[in-house]
Amino acid sequence: MAEILVSPQTAPLDQQVEVIVAGLKPGQSITVQLSTGDRASRAVFEADDRGVVDLTRHAPVDGSYQGVDPMGLFWSLERTGGKAGPTVLSVEGVGDRVLERQSVPEGVERLEVREHGLVGTLFAPEDDGGDLPGVIVLGGSEGGLQETDAALLAAHGFVTFALGYFGVDGLPEHLEDVPLEYFGTAIEFLSERAGEIGVVGGSRGGELALLVGSKFSQVSAVVSVVGSGVVTQAVGPGANLLQKLQHEAASWTWKGEPLPYLPYYVGDELRAKIVNDEPVPLRLAFDTSDGIPEDTEIPVENIAGGVLLISSGQDDGWPSAELSDVAMRRLKDHEHPFPYEHVVYPEAGHLIAGPPHRPATDVTYPGPGVTFSGGGAPQATAHARANAWKRTVEFLREQLGS
Repeated sequence: MAEILVSPQTAPLDQQVEVIVAGLKPGQSITVQLSTGDRASRAVFEADDRGVVDLTRHAPVDGSYQGVDPMGLFWSLERTGGKAGPTVLSVEGVGDRVLERQSVPEGVERLEVREHGLVGTLFAPEDDGGDLPGVIVLGGSEGGLQETDAALLAAHGFVTFALGYFGVDGLPEHLEDVPLEYFGTAIEFLSERAGEIGVVGGSRGGELALLVGSKFSQVSAVVSVVGSGVVTQAVGPGANLLQKLQHEAASWTWKGEPLPYLPYYVGDELRAKIVNDEPVPLRLAFDTSDGIPEDTEIPVENIAGGVLLISSGQDDGWPSAELSDVAMRRLKDHEHPFPYEHVVYPEAGHLIAGPPHRPATDVTYPGPGVTFSGGGAPQATAHARANAWKRTVEFLREQLGS
């Protein structure tokens, strides 16, 4: 009798799942489906000479993804228009398995933080002895808190702090004139509960992570994912994207003074995309053809620790590879005494920050009155996200002594 073997059935979102269907007839064709209610994927396989289909070793002959890919069914999930529900793996004529994909892993404690003006959420392993390294986790221009990223990272042996800096009750509404001293307070808060401190950020949070590391010597490691070694313009108020882009203001302040920034550029191509209601590649708003003003470059050489820069070669969100190259150049020019590296995934798009094995089929995402283009091929983006997450965890362990 055929049976479905799933290992593990309960696991954190960032953990790979092994799926085997055994007891089939050699050459038998089966369809393996994955559903979360609001999304679905499928892959057709032919059993090998032993009557086995092993998703870690076999490629589908048809379906949502191509090639041998143990987590292909997970990243290739497409929207169905239904309501979100449990994650169910099914094989017609064989049976179903309900999978529990945990956004907060077992053994990780969650604590809301609303003190000293800070707004965030702390995550730590239950058996934390008080000497684990700490990591501040920063989101991008979407605002809010990156709780899932922080919770999953905590399970790898860190005390993590998902820190909001705008777009949350108790904080500024917009990414404008955010004082960097706020992050110094967060570092002090986390230092009382952890050992060495690292900072991780994605997109605008990647820009911010490099800035925070350059200002505060307590930071021993920085990971900037699709970030920028250049300070860029604020994302201020406005009823639509054009108004926001044309609202010139600084994103960050230091000692009460706005930091110089690279302004947005609204050219004919960008304006036409917005007016015609087409997916908007926001990278068009960044014009570096005349060079980048030196006073907008982040002095990353001041970071008292290792620096990991991660970029995408087909990033439509902004030119993360080019902007991160600025940081790489400064680190080289100043012979930075700590480890540093710039990893670029040539075919991936903007949405590679955060934990892996999530749907990568949304090549666009909502913006203020527009739809943004993320760029890249879904499979390349999915694989880059998985590798970037692995690199991030390993880098933080190496630099912070986990």
